[in-house]
Amino acid sequence: MAAEGAGASEPPAETAAATFRRVYDTLKAELLQDPSFDFNDDAVQWIESMLDYNVLGGKLNRGLAVVDSYKLLKAAGKTEPSEEELFLACILGWGIEWLQAYFLVLDDIMDNSQTRRGKPCWFRLPKVGLIAINDGLVLRSQISRMFRRYFFGKSYYVDLLDLFNEVEFQTTSGQLLDQITTNEGRKNLNKYNVHVYRRIVEYKTAYYSFYLPVACALLFFGERLDDYVQVKHILVEMGVYFQSQDDYLDCFGEPEVIGKIGSDIEEFKCSWLFVQALERADEKQKKVLFENYGKSDPACVAKVKDLYNELDLQRVFSEYEKESYGSLISAIEAQPKEAVREVLKSFLHRIYKRSK
Repeated sequence: MAAEGAGASEPPAETAAATFRRVYDTLKAELLQDPSFDFNDDAVQWIESMLDYNVLGGKLNRGLAVVDSYKLLKAAGKTEPSEEELFLACILGWGIEWLQAYFLVLDDIMDNSQTRRGKPCWFRLPKVGLIAINDGLVLRSQISRMFRRYFFGKSYYVDLLDLFNEVEFQTTSGQLLDQITTNEGRKNLNKYNVHVYRRIVEYKTAYYSFYLPVACALLFFGERLDDYVQVKHILVEMGVYFQSQDDYLDCFGEPEVIGKIGSDIEEFKCSWLFVQALERADEKQKKVLFENYGKSDPACVAKVKDLYNELDLQRVFSEYEKESYGSLISAIEAQPKEAVREVLKSFLHRIYKRSK
């Protein structure tokens, strides 16, 4: 038994994820007591349940990336962030997680999805239905409430709001392009190609998932985003690679691992696998693809997957992943600031060869 004093064991330090999670409880409590609206008990219970169901449950990678990026930027100057700085970095991270929840709640309705993060989509719950549309809007409006409370008067406050508005515009525009392209694809699958796919994923995923966390850390650190155009380009490329992984896992990943049942084939999605198949298929294979893609019949889905295997798309993806990694590493190494290189590498290594 350890003696008291210097030899006594210290309690384990709180992990970054635990610290981040604790800040969520603070923000939720403040939002439930927002003085700008007189919430009754039913409204408080609804919003608390809605927040826990939709904001929590994911991997929190985007939010934690803000904190990690800020720490790396500080480390370059041989300093560590103060407790107050870490708290504010966590709030910026939760702003992105709230934005993510807003996008996903509405995206699941548009895609008529069944599951999200291993459980039924929010709108699928009998008590919710299309009230979920307003819940999505509530989630978005709460970001402004949080930021006003903690960042109003800061030198970067206006830039922060502008950043979120810009990324939201890019993401929702990407979602619009995705929906329009899918509708066109139902009529003519030849409308899908690599260029169209690239535009959708760049705007729908890359900006908010990859650029936004780093941009938040840079603003908080006191940097001008106009000075980091090349960094933005690298992060967008990383986001395209990430979405390609996501499309691959939608087909070849295990539902219990990725947390959802893949549905890109049934939903006529302009996915990475489909555009790659279309480029490689002969006329007979294209006929099989066009006759079965976008059908909810499990037999049709199986035929599409069989064709993907026939075209050896798992190998094609493996080669694409290797090539993307090499290209991204080269671009990262060309960045002049060591701290920025470390931030970018941490992002890339977090997603390279992921399985979920």
